[in-house]
Amino acid sequence: MEELNVQEMGRRDRKKAATRGSLLRAATRMFAERGYQETTVKDIAAAAGVTERTFFRYFPSKEDLVFAEILDFVPLLGKEIAGRPASEPPYTAVLNGLLAAVEGLDGGLGILFVGAPPRALATGARRTGVLAAFEDGITEALADRLTRRSPDAPAHTRALHASVLARASVAAVRGALIAFATRHDAPAEGPPGSAEDFAQLLREAFAVLPSGGA
Repeated sequence: MEELNVQEMGRRDRKKAATRGSLLRAATRMFAERGYQETTVKDIAAAAGVTERTFFRYFPSKEDLVFAEILDFVPLLGKEIAGRPASEPPYTAVLNGLLAAVEGLDGGLGILFVGAPPRALATGARRTGVLAAFEDGITEALADRLTRRSPDAPAHTRALHASVLARASVAAVRGALIAFATRHDAPAEGPPGSAEDFAQLLREAFAVLPSGGA
């Protein structure tokens, strides 16, 4: 009986994960086609083959769906940064990790880049936790790299450097996102550009940063 209960729970968890993934992919697709403002919760639910009530079981609002995508992105980014060659300077590792992680998102650019306008994510109570999670993910990945690179450095020094480098990296990402969303040649509807457009802005943003202890 206990084994059957475990199997049933496993099936339920897989079903929940599948439904959540369907909602995220549907939102990504519709945001890209129609734009964030023009897409409703009803539209997303219908595209995912579920009811609005089901949507709200997973996400309290359309904005929360975007935040969820960002939070899902954090461990993927951390893994990519950790896997970069040890010879890469910190900012280079973060940039290349970002570019690789973006390619791994469902739906191309993903909700992170075709969802709510970055300026909408820059305010509000919830953004503090989301930004903190983003920064913490980068900090952890950089701390591991700095430990391997400078094992004899004091732990508090490595922690400080990782924290500062991570927050500067997030500032560069936010700057690139805002530039991406407000380009003068961006289309009136749909996403403001291509994946390569955003990648180029990321490169330009990180080029503004100093060497970062390279």
